[in-house]
Amino acid sequence: MSHNPARPADTYSPLYFLASLGAGGLAVSFFMWLMHWLPHPGKTVPVFEDITAAFASGTVVTQGMIVLAMAGIAVFAFLNLKLLVWNLRSFAAWTKTDAYAKFAKTNAQSQVMALPLALAMSINVMFVLGMVFVPGLWSVVEYLFPLAVIAFLAIGAYGFKLYGGFLGRVLTEGGFNCAANNNFGQILPAFAFAMVGVGLAAPAAMSTLPAVAGLGLVLSTFFLMTAGLIAVVAMVLGLRSMMEHGANPETAPTLSIIVPLLAVLGILGLRQSHGLSAHFGSSEMAGETLAMLTKFLSVQILFLLFAGLVLVRQGYAQRFIFGAENSPGSYALVCPGVGFAVLTHFWLNKGLVDAGLMVKFSAGYWAITAVALASQFAMIWLVWHLNRRHFGTPKNAEAVPAE
Repeated sequence: MSHNPARPADTYSPLYFLASLGAGGLAVSFFMWLMHWLPHPGKTVPVFEDITAAFASGTVVTQGMIVLAMAGIAVFAFLNLKLLVWNLRSFAAWTKTDAYAKFAKTNAQSQVMALPLALAMSINVMFVLGMVFVPGLWSVVEYLFPLAVIAFLAIGAYGFKLYGGFLGRVLTEGGFNCAANNNFGQILPAFAFAMVGVGLAAPAAMSTLPAVAGLGLVLSTFFLMTAGLIAVVAMVLGLRSMMEHGANPETAPTLSIIVPLLAVLGILGLRQSHGLSAHFGSSEMAGETLAMLTKFLSVQILFLLFAGLVLVRQGYAQRFIFGAENSPGSYALVCPGVGFAVLTHFWLNKGLVDAGLMVKFSAGYWAITAVALASQFAMIWLVWHLNRRHFGTPKNAEAVPAE
């Protein structure tokens, strides 16, 4: 009897949490359509009632956009949660193997931070699902914020436990291989803490209670600074190694991890700014917001060029996207495309439009929006392609005869 060859995903890696993360990011990218293109007076985000009102009074084009956006949110939210459950089960089984014991003594041990990263993203995705599909949610949202704070703090504490295990080992026992650190993989923990921070910043932007908003502001700032410190140190260490040894071809996608990190930190900053303006007497100035978002977007573009240069020179796509080799690290390519699309939406709508430099729904507006949409749909294709490569039936699989 012949047996089917194993799928790449059957050899587990915690980087497969990035498959769940990417799907969650795409769900959020569809929510950007509803957030920036539909009116939602009196609220920072659109909810079910705003969406149904816009559908009832909208043109055929508006109605089509709403249907497509809601379908995209539903499909990718389902994929996000499905892949999260698969990862949690696979990770739990993997930690009992010899492969994990060996893994836990290498630089790659910090990859376990993909777990709290994916958990935090899934909570954000569930909030999006609630806003889009649950009638009356806004009337009880103040009761949900404390629960969300508790959930994000629990994920943050778990993240510190995991990261502390890695740091505790390398700082007391040594063994960190600087030569093998020729990538930006060590920035992954910063991304995880930033995702926790942006979740904690939601009450700062949306709550009408100063105490809850202030709590979200303080806690999100702690995780903002944590993420920033880790990212700076990890970037310097990674660049030092790459300058000497060249970038690791298999982990080269991590060179663009700064792109989604900046998207998350940018949204965190917007949420904090709104909370400070609404509750604590700080003025929310359109010019300052435009300047901040432009700086973040500029750095995103620079790192996309930087990572693209290395990936093209190494022939990464020919090997791991279209070739015979497979790497779970390929999923790290999804987050930059999504992060760039999401931040472009914010830069256009909260930056250029609010500052009076762009007329909403003008030709120039749609030209910039088209860039964000192109990045979004390219990532949809990439997720579909990678899922088929890593989780689908291998091309050379043979049917197993029934017994």
